[in-house]
Amino acid sequence: MKPVLLVIAHGSRDPRHAATVQALVRRVRSLRPGVRVETGFLDFNIPSVQGVLESLAAQGVREVVALPLLLTRAFHAKADIPAVLRAAPPQLRIRQADVLGPSPLLLSALERRLYEAGLAPADKSSTGVVLASAGSTDPEAIAVIADIAREWRHTGWCAVRPAFASAALPRTEDAVRELRDLGCSRVAVAPYVLAPGFLPDRIARGAADADVLAGVLGAAPEVARVVLRRYDAATSARALLSVSA
Repeated sequence: MKPVLLVIAHGSRDPRHAATVQALVRRVRSLRPGVRVETGFLDFNIPSVQGVLESLAAQGVREVVALPLLLTRAFHAKADIPAVLRAAPPQLRIRQADVLGPSPLLLSALERRLYEAGLAPADKSSTGVVLASAGSTDPEAIAVIADIAREWRHTGWCAVRPAFASAALPRTEDAVRELRDLGCSRVAVAPYVLAPGFLPDRIARGAADADVLAGVLGAAPEVARVVLRRYDAATSARALLSVSA
């Protein structure tokens, strides 16, 4: 039996969040029908991560790969999720997979969303892009967003600037204004977030003066493929540890 894949999402009072997470999980299941995929939420939504883990243990499941549905390694990945996993039933063998980002596939998903919003590949050289993330107090997470923006710039865009909806600067509207001042013919905002909610709505408000606002990453096929890559890597690493032990 392959380990169960437990996708751990943050959760939100906004019902669009859970609906988007479930849509992504359905796509993951369609790509890998031989793997059981479950979903748990840290807060606001059900089922909770703890509840799913207890249910799996009661069903006789013994191996789980817990995958944080997060784009950067910030507080939730470093503290919240490990704490929940440590409280899991002792008969479960759990390995925490890496977060989704960074990944070239996520850049492809960002471009997919921009094209769906009205841009064309021929627009790249004249378009400045705001890479708008939720934000974090974790310096490592902020540095990763800046690195992604620099990498994405080299694929042909006029310019790419990072922005943050909370905890760090600049805000989306400030990055839009900077790209205007830089002379880009058009400005697009690409939300580097997985699902709708409070902070993505703040990003959308900050994009009021942009020419294009892309949708969230959501259930893009590239995101589903990253989920499975992280699952495969965690499963392989767990097997190697068992052999070496």
